[in-house]
Amino acid sequence: MRTGEPLPPVGEVLATLATGLWHWDTATELVTVDSEAARLLGLPALQTTLTEAQARARLHPVDWNEIISVVGLAVAERTLAEVRIRIMDEHGRVIRVVRSRSKPSYDKDRQAFQLIGTLQEVTEPTPGTPAGRSAVMGDWRRSREAFLLDAGRALAEARSTEEVLRVAAGLSMPGFSPDGLAVFGVEGDRLTIVGLHGYQPGDGDPFSPMPLDTDYPAAEVIRTGRAVYLSTPTDYKTRYPVMWQLVESFGRQSWAFLPLTVAGRTMGAWMASFAYPVAFTPDERSVLTTVARMLAQALSRAGAAETERALTDGLQRSMLPTLGPQIPGMSVAARYVPTGGGLQVGGDWYDMIPLPGGGRIAFVIGDVQGHDVRAAGLMGQLRIALRAYASEGHRPDAVLSRASRFLHGMADGDPESPDLRFATCLYVEADPATGILDIARAGHPDPAIRMADGTVLTRPTAGGLPLGIDPDADYPTTRITLEPGETMLVCTDGLIETGGHDLESGWQRIRAILEDHKGDLEELADALVQGVHGPSSHHTTGPLADRREDDIAVMLLCRPGEGPGRDDPLTAPPMVRRTMLSVAQAEPERVGVARQHLRELLHDWSSQDQVDSAVLLLSEMLTNVLVHTDADALMQAEVRGTPGNRRMHVEVTDTSDDLPHKRRPGELASSGRGLVLIELLAQSWGVDPRGEGKSIWFELYEDG
Repeated sequence: MRTGEPLPPVGEVLATLATGLWHWDTATELVTVDSEAARLLGLPALQTTLTEAQARARLHPVDWNEIISVVGLAVAERTLAEVRIRIMDEHGRVIRVVRSRSKPSYDKDRQAFQLIGTLQEVTEPTPGTPAGRSAVMGDWRRSREAFLLDAGRALAEARSTEEVLRVAAGLSMPGFSPDGLAVFGVEGDRLTIVGLHGYQPGDGDPFSPMPLDTDYPAAEVIRTGRAVYLSTPTDYKTRYPVMWQLVESFGRQSWAFLPLTVAGRTMGAWMASFAYPVAFTPDERSVLTTVARMLAQALSRAGAAETERALTDGLQRSMLPTLGPQIPGMSVAARYVPTGGGLQVGGDWYDMIPLPGGGRIAFVIGDVQGHDVRAAGLMGQLRIALRAYASEGHRPDAVLSRASRFLHGMADGDPESPDLRFATCLYVEADPATGILDIARAGHPDPAIRMADGTVLTRPTAGGLPLGIDPDADYPTTRITLEPGETMLVCTDGLIETGGHDLESGWQRIRAILEDHKGDLEELADALVQGVHGPSSHHTTGPLADRREDDIAVMLLCRPGEGPGRDDPLTAPPMVRRTMLSVAQAEPERVGVARQHLRELLHDWSSQDQVDSAVLLLSEMLTNVLVHTDADALMQAEVRGTPGNRRMHVEVTDTSDDLPHKRRPGELASSGRGLVLIELLAQSWGVDPRGEGKSIWFELYEDG
């Protein structure tokens, strides 16, 4: 061609270069190809118009989906769309690979894409050769797919913002990996840096906080929602001359700034910087865009989870009291661990309430049904109500009766919340000077006592229905005495049943921790929580398949020992071990509870025969009171001395003046053998009249 001659037609030039021309209109769903493009598609070399279905039949299905993705990306970024396409024959075999370059546009009125582009055949390299390992040829597509799968899985598993940033920093993109990353967020009208990787501490200070109207790529991305690619330092300096002065010293050669968009809202920007030039081909932009989308979703999930945890934990803890100053004559420790369910917030709580007059203190622990915000709200209101009733000077039974009526009235009067919620509760009124505890219980687990020598007993107490079920329910009071050196444990069922345990197996786990612990009260509280919720708890899972966890609330109340060597309440030397239990006329089933209680008290007695004898005699004495009098019975048991040389004293007291007397029952008689058994099995025994009533007792001595 001579200078000055007109240029040949574009079609001739393209045909000479073995390049086909095509046009695609998604509104009409028609694809027009020239003769060369038709030949590359495996059709007769004639200009023709195909339907989308006919054109799609000539392409590999994966590549067709990739075309759709790349076209959308190119329209959003106002760039060319470039993609490799495998052409298939009628039998599904690949006959050639072509490269398509097109300029897509979007018609808003017609809501359709229009593309004009070229097709040109490329040679697929032999696998394993240097060309086959090139980032833009052959295996690159498979490497990219594998990378995106791994990246998506890793980001989906990240549970915190810090973990998401750590995963993003470790991503190794196929063929091009950034050596510097930054995640920008938005606070009000300012740009902030959420995380940095590949930079020195303090490198991000000039960029955070920064007004969003600053001429900086990340700020522009957040304002417009469109990515910014800067392939060379010249590009950066030309577009952002002011900011280039801050960036130049970092020594990077290429930068990509992409929007972090969730649900149509740009929540921040992601910067990937490279120490070598990157052209940012459509394939590379596609990878970066996909990673940015996954990163935005992961950051959104992590941020929501962190906000939720902070909110619910703050809500829960704001409703829990501080134990305040030390109580003269008693030590208290408490723990709360939100471990289970839904929003990580539940209805467990504890409280310590100063009572009017006399220096008495009330201790409350409870659990509102459910693991949601409503449970936490009801817990807060119920705690306030209990404080109010206690501060008015009501006794424990009256406090729980009023609280039950209050909770029932809340659910009954709220048409928006027809579901009835109940709460378990244990209310303890303590006199620190004497150690006397008056306990009322509403469907809650019984307290446990750790004696001075480490022996642990459950302390059965009278109880009523959970709060809120029956507004007229009664809550009888049980009085016990906390001896010097003893510690009482009260807890919610989360401490017992967490980790697949039922009440029986869970209590055995807690009991072992209580018996084995040698530290102070605060250390014991930590040991209880760690034993069921810490790493060691994985070795003590229970028999149930359901491993769901529950919130944990724990209170420990200790009466320090007296005299020399008794400063440490948990390691004080054993002097006296005693317990008591009442059995009412209307509760004959508590005779069995009393038998078990005595066995627990004598758990380390050297002679099992003596333990069996003591349990039998106790059963006879309690049954005698219930059958032959109209009074209730009070069992008191005491063990004194050192192991191997101890004395067991058991007595049953009632208010009846009728003294028992020894009889000679006939062979077929059904009663009258109680005193005979006591005389045979006990080493000493007696019947003592009291001012009101009597007491029958027996003693056994350990043989050693």
